[in-house]
Amino acid sequence: MTTRVDLAGPLPAAALRAAAEPITVVVGDEVRERVATSRAFLGKVLGDDRAVYGNTTGFGALVGYAGRSDMRDQADNTLAHLGAGQGPDVEAGVARATMLVRVWSLAQGASGVSPHVVDALAAMLATTFVPVMPRYGSVGASGDLIPLGAAAQALRGRGHAYLDGVRMPAADALAAAGLTPLALDGRDALALVNGTSLTTAASALALEDVRASHRSIRVLTCVLADQLGCDPQFLDERLIARYNHPGAVDVAAAMRATLAGTVPSGGRPLQEPYSIRCAPQLLGAAEDALRYVDGVVEADLGSVSDNPLFFAADDEVVHGGNFFGQPAAFAGDVLSMVIAQLGNLAERQLDLLVDPHRNGGLPPMLAAGPGRQHGLQGVQLATTAFLTEIRRDAMPASMQSLPTNLHNQDVIPLGTQAALRALDQARLLRLICGSLALGLRQARHVGARPPVARGCAAALDALAAAIPPVDPDRPLEHEVRIAADLLERESA
Repeated sequence: MTTRVDLAGPLPAAALRAAAEPITVVVGDEVRERVATSRAFLGKVLGDDRAVYGNTTGFGALVGYAGRSDMRDQADNTLAHLGAGQGPDVEAGVARATMLVRVWSLAQGASGVSPHVVDALAAMLATTFVPVMPRYGSVGASGDLIPLGAAAQALRGRGHAYLDGVRMPAADALAAAGLTPLALDGRDALALVNGTSLTTAASALALEDVRASHRSIRVLTCVLADQLGCDPQFLDERLIARYNHPGAVDVAAAMRATLAGTVPSGGRPLQEPYSIRCAPQLLGAAEDALRYVDGVVEADLGSVSDNPLFFAADDEVVHGGNFFGQPAAFAGDVLSMVIAQLGNLAERQLDLLVDPHRNGGLPPMLAAGPGRQHGLQGVQLATTAFLTEIRRDAMPASMQSLPTNLHNQDVIPLGTQAALRALDQARLLRLICGSLALGLRQARHVGARPPVARGCAAALDALAAAIPPVDPDRPLEHEVRIAADLLERESA
């Protein structure tokens, strides 16, 4: 069933993932009235000969100069100079989520846009049309100017777009989709680009991916502990309560439920390695951090990200910096730190599992016939590479401010980089989770005890049903992805 998003209500984060496919965007009477009111107020303001950034002025550092007198020319003036992005295209699902975030912001009636702009974006999202946006070029300070500028041009029939997954000239894609090239004036053009919609979309999608992996690692840790016969006292409710961190309390409660019924084997050390014993503390800290990011994403999805804003009831045009993506920059960096440590935890658990000195005597690399077979050796190598890739990119983006635009943008947040990087890293984390899951499935085949806890047994049974044992060796890249997919479904 097609997802339906009503612009009169809040924008749910789940709609951003759904926007990868055609969705129904409802532009009802309430939205039309407030957008039309804002647009009429813009006309009044200009009729009063008041200064309005982007309508009567140049852009950015050139605000002190007059803009073009013809508003259609002013739209060209806005968008042409932004055609400077480089790099690969922003992937289709992220680009379409970006346009959903943008239309929601414009539909709040504070941007002074023409009502037909909101209608055009809603119509686009009902098709498979995807505006081509370059990955590199935004500093997230005056909005995602360059990628959103490319999107606006594509909607006008300039540049390129995808339709049904095929890249082509935007004019051809519009025609094939039954869409009309979008007519813009100066305010429309500026309103389309003067917001952090790409940053917000990427942040929300990355957060969803990281939360899925966090749930997966929580379950996998329980399966590992049960298979090895660990004593579950590291999850003791009294112990965790004294730790006094809300995330750890909640994570440990969920893990106790998954491990309910487990019985220690009696053959393990008194204290397990930290990758098991400290898992509730680590995962709990990650949960607390993700709750912070939850709040940022929720606020950004409810934000009008533009400049200036129009308040018709107060007869005021207010110029400011609501396009400044600092919250998302901090949130993206937090996500990156969480991803790195979650990946480290899962990678260390896999390392423990393949090591015969620590895994309770299972064969090295979980090979069914060591030497003649190699089991998880290749998978572990790849997992180490995934983790080092995550670590290599973990430098915070939000502290990299660099003046630009003749010092008009003398501080910049770089939230776009933080968000897109977190999205990339989240996908690597997902593969690390799939690798650990594959290891647990293989451990059962080569002699690990069957899980005693019902929750752990159910998780391992699902993996075993989907993935045959590695015996003999075979390429496993596909199985890693199958395991990751299964984990997301089972732990949702």
